[in-house]
Amino acid sequence: MAVKIRLKRMGAKKRPFYRVVVADSRSPRDGRFIEEIGTYNPVAEPAEVKINEDKALDWLQKGAQPSDTVRNLFSKQGLMEKFHQSKTQK
Repeated sequence: MAVKIRLKRMGAKKRPFYRVVVADSRSPRDGRFIEEIGTYNPVAEPAEVKINEDKALDWLQKGAQPSDTVRNLFSKQGLMEKFHQSKTQK
């Protein structure tokens, strides 16, 4: 099973709010997911990003692939750097 870390859209029309979820790559964008690991609110100034680092790093180590947008969010939070450092230390 291919697992992806991606955004699930919530919120009203023209007022998006996203949840960062771990889901099977075959499930629809707003469909079934395995676990919720954070939120992203692009409407707020500045944009609010809340991610549970422990869960995110755990899923990355298990082989979950982040989408492009989630990869950018993780990079800005410093998670991708932590993930790559943990990979090189082993």
